[in-house]
Amino acid sequence: MTAATPNLPPSTEVTILRELLASESGCVSGNHLAKLLGISRVAVWMQLQKLTKQGFAFEAQKSRGYKLTGTPPHLHHALIQAHLSGRNRLVNLVTLDKVDSTNTEANRHLAAGARTPLVILAREQTQGRGRRGRTWHSPAAGNLYGTFVFRPQIEPSRLQDFTLWMGLNICELVANFCKIEPMLKWPNDLLLGGRKAGGMLTEARVDSDVVHDLVFGLGLNLNGHAADLPRELHRRATSLAEASGAPVEVNRFAAALVTRVLFAYNRFFENDYRRRFDELWPRFDALRGHPVSVTQGDRVITGTAEGIDPEGSLIVRTAAGNRERFRAGEVTLSKESASST
Repeated sequence: MTAATPNLPPSTEVTILRELLASESGCVSGNHLAKLLGISRVAVWMQLQKLTKQGFAFEAQKSRGYKLTGTPPHLHHALIQAHLSGRNRLVNLVTLDKVDSTNTEANRHLAAGARTPLVILAREQTQGRGRRGRTWHSPAAGNLYGTFVFRPQIEPSRLQDFTLWMGLNICELVANFCKIEPMLKWPNDLLLGGRKAGGMLTEARVDSDVVHDLVFGLGLNLNGHAADLPRELHRRATSLAEASGAPVEVNRFAAALVTRVLFAYNRFFENDYRRRFDELWPRFDALRGHPVSVTQGDRVITGTAEGIDPEGSLIVRTAAGNRERFRAGEVTLSKESASST
């Protein structure tokens, strides 16, 4: 399934779903929907039948109308739109069953002149990419892969802590949505109980010292099981569902994710995020106080993580007492520390 949201009135499907989701009683009369849409009650019934074939379930209650009783377990474009509110409804949204990479798909849309903010969401990637060009394992088992594209027109130096800021927002979203406490492993991994549940990747296109395209990619393990991953990842990966003990409602989470990322970006763009950054970092920092190793090429530095500086660099105090700062590098927690994080 592929769909995009131009700046047009909502589709019939989206309108029906919004009315059902917004109803305080849970029921919406067929007559109300028919008048709202300017169609017959028979046409409303036919739309509900169409949605039923897509994985929705409805209950018809006498004298009360229709009630939404079940939703698809996979990404559904209209349902995500129905969950969005306010200005977030204007986002240029694309949803896909399968794609090579959401970042690559975003590049294709940009080349075709797509408007921003642009959001690409997919349930499976065949060529997912992580940091340093690594392959990101991207099965379709209830996971979510997304790319958010902006055209900020800002100086590159402004982006020093962008990925960390977005990561903190993702952590707070997960904490509120799933009632669990994730941690952010500098610079871009989301951990649950010391096991990886997600990762982020930011790419920027700079011309004449101005960031024209800012691409933020994200992969989250929502309802997958570690046992479905390659054997070497069984003890290193987890999902939000495994950590919380309850399945994640994919489309409601996807809409909440879009809302939070757009909100976080706007605060970053307006340079109104630093105080909140400083409040969230101590809560979600996975490394502070733990023994770590930082690898940069052939150089490996060991010590204790002491947080980050105002530019987002990782601070490590070595055994010799020196404080070293790292703008980039591969960070590894000691086994003892990782098991308690």
